[in-house]
Amino acid sequence: MTVSKYGTFKDSLNAPVHRWFTYPAGYSHKLVEAKAGEYGIGPGGLIADPFVGTGTTSLAAKQMGVDSVGVEAHPFVYWVAQTKLDYENDLDLLEKEAGLISEHSHDILSEGCHMDAHWPDLVHKCFDEENLDRLYALRTAVLDNGGERQDFFKVALTAALRDTTSAGAGWPYIAPSKFAERKIRRNAFHEFSRRCDLMAQDVAQMLAATAPASEHRLVNGDARRLSDYVEKADMILTSPPYLNNYDYADRTRMETYFWGLYDSWADITANVRDKLMMAATTQVRRGEMVDTAGMPLVASLDAVVHGDLQDAVERLEELRTQKSGKKSYDMMAAGYFEDMAQVVMQAREVLKVGCPFILVLGDSAPYGVHVPTDEIIGRLAVGAGFSSYSVEVIRTRGDKWAGNSQRHKIPLRESIVTVIR
Repeated sequence: MTVSKYGTFKDSLNAPVHRWFTYPAGYSHKLVEAKAGEYGIGPGGLIADPFVGTGTTSLAAKQMGVDSVGVEAHPFVYWVAQTKLDYENDLDLLEKEAGLISEHSHDILSEGCHMDAHWPDLVHKCFDEENLDRLYALRTAVLDNGGERQDFFKVALTAALRDTTSAGAGWPYIAPSKFAERKIRRNAFHEFSRRCDLMAQDVAQMLAATAPASEHRLVNGDARRLSDYVEKADMILTSPPYLNNYDYADRTRMETYFWGLYDSWADITANVRDKLMMAATTQVRRGEMVDTAGMPLVASLDAVVHGDLQDAVERLEELRTQKSGKKSYDMMAAGYFEDMAQVVMQAREVLKVGCPFILVLGDSAPYGVHVPTDEIIGRLAVGAGFSSYSVEVIRTRGDKWAGNSQRHKIPLRESIVTVIR
């Protein structure tokens, strides 16, 4: 199997249903298909994904007729995944209800109901006033519609937000500044209708496809408690957070603010950020991490790895005092590997003997201190009782920052780590 067959997350931008919500923190559906074929997993088998995100693994498994269990800690991202997985809809009703929502939203706008709308500052900064009025009308119409297809239309409107925003909408974050402002203005009504049409086409294509019947379950839960949700799996395939200070809670801030789920940093922290495994400095509370800093679970699995990580953590702590940002990369790294050690131990518990635990991972170099995450996770897995691990480098990372004089010059990579139970 050549590396090119694994694809990248960009494949999902063109794949039916996978493309309903752009979420680049993942991998291609082609990887799931390739690994299922490599390990002979077909109908009757079960694939688990403890970091299922917006459902790539589960959706690909469904298309192959393979059972799946996916776990996602972020409530909003879990909801998107569940909506995608439940893509079966009556096409005639989708078309009819899309038309009714469109008519209703125009009526709401003409009646001036949008004048009573109250939005968080971030939402105000992301849209011009005309589109903000249209979006309020659309949101109201979608919520008024109700019924079993409401989530379909909520995802369509959610996806239309980044198509419509006048702010810089590059990944991973929204940049509502004049510098990043888009020059082209798109009409929210048009973008919502376009999304509905695209998603309906995807439903038609998926309904026309044939695959053996299979069972799928998504859980809004914690990867560190995988055995609570899965008994025995034939394969675990996942992409955990990278050690790169990517704040998954902040990533969906515009969308969750728009739907009124949260309205402040503290709200997101309590409802999302605190539920996620450690991967960003925004999650660090130094005074509460005294025990975690020593990485006792890592030490119990591999003393040599623990020693190497302890050296890195101490170096990061020293550098933190010298840098203007004073980012807590030291505590982030310690917390990250303690959490990943828990995930590894849970994976061993639920995997059948001889079966693979496959992780897409990237290494990192916070403050220029290289942390070879792929090798570390592989060695921790062996320490936890897995029989072996291998690392397959699939691409380099960070090349686009080569000209940035403020960034480290350490070459980074993305790898597939395969651990055998």
